[in-house]
Amino acid sequence: MKQARVLTDTEFKRLLAVVAQTKHAGRNRLALMLSHLAGLRVGEIATLTVRDVIDGEGEVREQLRLSAEFTKGGHARVVFLNDKLRREIEKHRDEWSEDRNADMPLLLTQKRTAFSANTLCQLIGQLYRSAGLDGATSHSGRRWFITRLAHSGVSPKVIMTLAGHRNLTTTQRYIDVRDDMMKAAVDLL
Repeated sequence: MKQARVLTDTEFKRLLAVVAQTKHAGRNRLALMLSHLAGLRVGEIATLTVRDVIDGEGEVREQLRLSAEFTKGGHARVVFLNDKLRREIEKHRDEWSEDRNADMPLLLTQKRTAFSANTLCQLIGQLYRSAGLDGATSHSGRRWFITRLAHSGVSPKVIMTLAGHRNLTTTQRYIDVRDDMMKAAVDLL
C-alpha cells in the first residue's frame, strides 16, 4: 500500500500559501497545523472541542487529552501543543464569533456543525490537490510530524508515545527518508 506523501519545507509553505486563499482559511490552516505540528489523525482533529484546547480562563492549553473513544487504537493519550501550534490556535480563536462555547467543535463546517472524520479527510485532500501536491493525503501531516521528530534526533520511544503507537515498527513505517536526508547524514561523518 502506497504511503501518504511527506511534504518538504518548500511544499509545506506552498500549501499554506494556497490555504490562505481559501474561503475558510483560518479553519483550514488550523486543521493542517493540528496534523503537522501535533501529529493528530484526521478523526482525532474532527472530534476536538473548544474545551480541549482552551482552558476555563480562555488561554490555550499546553497539552490536550484524547480520550480512548476518539483514538484509533482505543488508548487515551496526551498531546503536547508546541508554541507554534498554540499561536495558531490563538489566531483561530480570535476569528470566532461571540456565540462559541466550550462544548462546541473546534473546527466548524460551513453549516456550523462538527466535521465528520470523512468530511475533514476530503477537505484536507482537496487542500493538498489545490496546492498541486499529488500523493499527499490527510495522513501526510502525521507522517511529516513523525519524520521531523525522527530526523531531529528524538528518541524512537518518545516518538512512538507521541504518535499513540503501541509498537515501534508501526512508528518506523511512518518515517520518510529522501536522498537529501541521506546525504546530510553521511556529511556528518
